Amino acid sequence: MTHSLIFLLFFLLIIPSSISTLSTVSITHITSSNQTLICALTNSQTNNLNCTTPFDQSLPSTRFPYVGIVGGTNFLCALSSPFNSSSKTFLVCWRFLANGSPVYKRIYLGSPLKDIDSDDQRVCGIVTVTNQLLCWQWDEFNHNSILNQSQFNSSVAIGQNFVCGLSEFGRIKCNNFNIMNGSQNGNYSVVSAGYNRVCAINANGGLECWGDVMTSKPSGVFKSVAIGDNRYCVIRINGTVFCWGESGFGLPRNLEQVYFEGLQVNRDVFCGITTSNYSIYCWGNEFFNSNSSVFANVVPGLCTTSCECGTIVNYATFCDGDLMICRPCVYTQAPPELVPPPPSPATRNGGWSGKMVAFAVVGSVGCLSFVFIFVYLFLRFCKSVEGSRVHDSGPMESIQFASGIRASNRILVKKLSHLISMGTGNHLEEFDLQTIIDATDNFSDERRIGVGSFGSVYHGLLTNGRKVAIKRAEITSSPSGRAGTNKRQEDTNNAFLSELEFLSRVNHKNLVQLLGYCEENNELVLVYEFMENGSLHDHLHNVFSSHIMSWPARIKVALDAARGLEYLHVYADPPIIHRDIKSSNILLDGEWTGKVSDFGLSLLGPPDNGSHLSLGAAGTVGYMDPEYYKYGQLTAKSDVYSFGVMLLELLSGHRAIQKNETGERRNVVDSVVPYIENDVIYRILDRKVPPPTAFEIEAVKNVGYLAADCVTLLGKDRPTMSELVICLERALSDCLTIPSFGHSSNGSSS
Repeated sequence: MTHSLIFLLFFLLIIPSSISTLSTVSITHITSSNQTLICALTNSQTNNLNCTTPFDQSLPSTRFPYVGIVGGTNFLCALSSPFNSSSKTFLVCWRFLANGSPVYKRIYLGSPLKDIDSDDQRVCGIVTVTNQLLCWQWDEFNHNSILNQSQFNSSVAIGQNFVCGLSEFGRIKCNNFNIMNGSQNGNYSVVSAGYNRVCAINANGGLECWGDVMTSKPSGVFKSVAIGDNRYCVIRINGTVFCWGESGFGLPRNLEQVYFEGLQVNRDVFCGITTSNYSIYCWGNEFFNSNSSVFANVVPGLCTTSCECGTIVNYATFCDGDLMICRPCVYTQAPPELVPPPPSPATRNGGWSGKMVAFAVVGSVGCLSFVFIFVYLFLRFCKSVEGSRVHDSGPMESIQFASGIRASNRILVKKLSHLISMGTGNHLEEFDLQTIIDATDNFSDERRIGVGSFGSVYHGLLTNGRKVAIKRAEITSSPSGRAGTNKRQEDTNNAFLSELEFLSRVNHKNLVQLLGYCEENNELVLVYEFMENGSLHDHLHNVFSSHIMSWPARIKVALDAARGLEYLHVYADPPIIHRDIKSSNILLDGEWTGKVSDFGLSLLGPPDNGSHLSLGAAGTVGYMDPEYYKYGQLTAKSDVYSFGVMLLELLSGHRAIQKNETGERRNVVDSVVPYIENDVIYRILDRKVPPPTAFEIEAVKNVGYLAADCVTLLGKDRPTMSELVICLERALSDCLTIPSFGHSSNGSSS
C-alpha cells in the first residue's frame, strides 16, 4: 500500500495535469425505429443520465454517477466514476434489439479510464495510470499491435477500422498508415476521427487534416473539431461554430451567433453544449434543424481538484465541495514552458562554463536515479492493479482483453458475457470479489458445505445479514498443457456456463434461485439462495431428521421436485433437460420445501417427447438412463428415469448404488423394483421411518408403482413429469386424508 501511494504521488509530480476529454453528450442511431437518440449527463437525474426518449426509464439504478458517455449504431455506453478503495471504474453499454428495447451489460471493470470514444460499432478507452489502449467489439483490432500500452497520453479518436490518439508532447499517432504516415509530430491539443479521415487542432489553433478529406477547409484559430459523414464542424476561438461539407452542409442560421463549449457528432448529426447555460443544441437533419434545442443544464465536463487554464463559469452548479470543472487549454502559440529560453553568452560562443558542466553532471545522475526509482515503483504498481476484466456485450461480437486474464479462460469470459447480454440475466446481481471473500471468510474450510457440478459450495453471509450459498468454480492449472487437465477445466467452464444460463432463464418456487454471480480475477462464482435444511440425500443417508421421517413428508418433497422438473420440461421455452437428477440435487429450504438444483449438466431439450438429442452420455452413475447411456439419445424421459431412481431411494432408504450382504454392488432399481412388482413393498420400506398407517399404505404403494414405471428400460413406456405430478398430488392427498369412521355399534337408533 505504501509503495502504491508513493508511486501515485510521484506520478502526479512528474506528469502534467491533463484536462479530461470525456464526452457528456452521446448520439445513438437506432435502426429498428430509424430514430436518433440524444443522451446527456445532467444534474437532474439520479444517475446523471437523461435521454430524449423513455429509454432512460429502463436504465438499471446505480449509486455511482457516470462521467462520460458515447454512442453508435444501436448502442450507448456510459463510464462510471471510480467507486471504491481500489479506484476501479466500470463501463456499461445498452444494446438496442430489433424491437427497440435495450439490453444492459457491463463490458469493463478495472482501472479508471481517462477518455473513451466510439464509432458506429466500437468503443475504445485509455487507462489513466498506464496509458494502455483498450477496445471492445472490434474484430480487426488488438491492443497488443502497433498501439501499445504506453502510447496515448490524453485522448482517443476512432475511425473506420483505425484509431488515433494524442501521445507524449502532443504528437498524433494512428494505427492505419493510409490515414497518416506514422506519427505526426507537433503539439496538438484536439484530435477527431471520421470514416477515413483525421483532423486536429495544432498549438497555434490551426486546423490540420489527413486521409480522405475535403480540400476546402476554413482558416482561422479554433479550439475544437468534429468529423461526421463528409461533414465537418469546428468551434472558433470565440466560441462560435462553423460547419461545411458535401451538398452545401452548414450550420443552421439560428445557431450562427450561439457560443459553444464542445461538440459531439455521429454520422450526420452534430450536437454542441452552449456556453451561456450549458444547453444542448443539435443539427444535421430536418428534425434537429427545426427543433435544435434538446436539453438544458448539461454537465459540461469532469469535476476535478485543480485546473491548469482556469475554470468554466458556474462550475459550482455541477460540482460539490472544492471540486471544479476546467476550461480547456487552448494555445494560439506554443505554451511558455515549451518555448526554449534564449541562449546564454557561453552557449552562443559555442562553449560551456565550468558551473554548467557541474550542473549537467549532477543533473544527469539525479535524473538517472529518478528514472530507476520510477521504473521500480511503476512495475510494483502495475502488478497491484493487474487483473482487470473486460466483457463482451452480445451481438457486438468481438472483445479485447486487459492483462491478467488466462488465455484458457478467454472463450469462457466471452460466452459468459454473451449469455447475460441476451437479456435473461438482467435480474441477477453482479457481486464484486471482495464481497464474496468477506462473505465466505476467504473461502475457509469451515464455510465449505458441499461440492457441486463445477466446484465447492460455501455458506456465505452478506453484509446485510442475508445467508447465501456460494459456488466457486475450481480453476485447474497445467504448466505443461496436459490434455487431461485442459479437458477438466473445459468441463468446469461448461458446467459453470450451463448453471448460469439455465438458472438465469427460469423462475419457479421449486427451483433453487440464482441471486447473482462474480467473474473477476480469474474467479468464477455463483451466488444462490441459502437452503437451510441441506439436501434430501443427507437426510436420507447421513443425518437423522425427524421432519423427513414420515411418509407424507417424503412424498411432499418428491412432489416438490416433480413440480420443478415439470416446469423445466413443459413450461420453460425452450424446454430444459436437467440430466443430473439425484437426491443430492434436491435441496430443502427452511420450510422443508424441495427445490431442484445444480444445472451444470443441463441442456436445452427437443421441442417434444418424440424427439431426442444425440450426444455422449453424462450424469451420475446409478441415476443415469440406460437407454441414454447405451444409445446416446437424450430426451425428457431420461430425467424421468433419474427421478424414478430417486423415488426408490426415498422409499427404501437405499443409496442408488450400494453393497448388499455379500459385498456385491447393486443398483437400487435391481434390488427394490422386484418387491414392488410382487406387491410386497413393505419388505423394502426404509425402517428409519415408522411403518405407514392403514390409510398411508395405499399412497406409499402407489408411489412405488410410479417409481417402477419411471425406471422401465424403454423411455416411451415411462410417464411424463406432468403425469408424475398428478399421481404424487393424489398420493399426498391420500396420505393426509383423515379417515371417516361410520357410526359405532353402541350408537342410538331411532
